[in-house]
Amino acid sequence: MLKNDLAQANINHLGKIIPIAVLLIILISLYSSWYTVDQGERGVLLRNGKIIDTAEPGLGFKIPLMDTVVKISTQTHTANYQGLQAYSRDQQPATLRASVTFSIPPDRVEEVYANFKSVDLMVSRLLDRQVPTQIENIFGKYTAISAVQERIKFGIDVTAAITQSIKGPVTINSVQIENIDFSNAYEKSVEDRMRAEVEVQTQLQNLEKERVSAKIAVTQAQAEADSQLARAIAEAESIRIKGNAEASAIKIRAEALAQNQNLVELTKAERWDGKLPTTMLPTGTIPFLEVPTTK
Repeated sequence: MLKNDLAQANINHLGKIIPIAVLLIILISLYSSWYTVDQGERGVLLRNGKIIDTAEPGLGFKIPLMDTVVKISTQTHTANYQGLQAYSRDQQPATLRASVTFSIPPDRVEEVYANFKSVDLMVSRLLDRQVPTQIENIFGKYTAISAVQERIKFGIDVTAAITQSIKGPVTINSVQIENIDFSNAYEKSVEDRMRAEVEVQTQLQNLEKERVSAKIAVTQAQAEADSQLARAIAEAESIRIKGNAEASAIKIRAEALAQNQNLVELTKAERWDGKLPTTMLPTGTIPFLEVPTTK
């Protein structure tokens, strides 16, 4: 009797548990039937491990226990590379730091999963193998000084080389050469050369300044000489004109006196102060006194 009661109790207990378990299974199945894909991602829909479709951003439905969704980012990513060793064309060793910006085209997420399973594995198998090699190859085409002076062109050449060498479901957006570190000895030699060039440029500027100053001084001296010459010419011309005028006046006066003797006597009388001379020569005459002659 007791055993029958226990058995009946277990049956009743199981009768309560089973519906609850079934309900939980149904709820879990319904919950796992839905999935979401964020913007900037694409979903790879797998059924028993086989790719059957890709999912756009938003809400989607899958068969529970059979389908799974692997999300692949299509946003822009950056892979950084530190301590890349390379030699320039003139055999100068350098340590470079670079970064590669890339993205996965949305229509190629199936290839990423099929060949690499994830973006990280794709980077390690594609980019990590090619980026150091291509940077080393391109750097070897530049001299140490040209790699620094033509940094933009160097970066463009590296970007082109990496883009051409990487074959896969990835788009290389850009490559940045963030730093080029040469040996201390080389950097010191560059610093010394630059200092010498600056000194030469300074000397050239000083020479040019002195040349301009000398030219200005010559111009000023020439202007002063021209000014003095002009004054001398003007003064000489003034003297000449004045002398000619005086000579002409004297000539006219002399002609007038020669033609009129009375005018000569009148002039003498005008200039006489009224005093007779105190001494006279035997042959002299008293001015302005004439003794009438007997006819």
